[in-house]
Amino acid sequence: MSGFWQYPLVETAGYYSVVVLCIIVFLAIFEAVTKYENWEEIKKGNLAVAMATGGKIFGIANIFRYSIDQHDSLLAMIGWGMFGFMLLLIAYFMFEFLTPKFRVDEEIKNNNRAVGLISMVISVGLSYVIGASI
Repeated sequence: MSGFWQYPLVETAGYYSVVVLCIIVFLAIFEAVTKYENWEEIKKGNLAVAMATGGKIFGIANIFRYSIDQHDSLLAMIGWGMFGFMLLLIAYFMFEFLTPKFRVDEEIKNNNRAVGLISMVISVGLSYVIGASI
């Protein structure tokens, strides 16, 4: 079976499948910690939620991109990807905590595009820092 993973197409399909599953799970975790329903708000045309969610998707995928690049096994890639996700989640809470003049979740739910854009840039930017360090 170990020879089976030597084929680049099989390896790519394996990494792809695992990362897509991880993105789904991690987005569900983000959904649980936000005070709004991501997909319902996006369905209603809330651009701020779409930008924040898109930033999270990009951030998670970018962390896994670095994790795949730097680690030899699927389990190591998953472990480092999960660690990177936890750091991204901590950054989300820090953004909420460090903005005492307004509630980030409420502003994003109310389609404040400026807050949605900053949220997206934080997720994307920190994913590069997290990824480079793993």
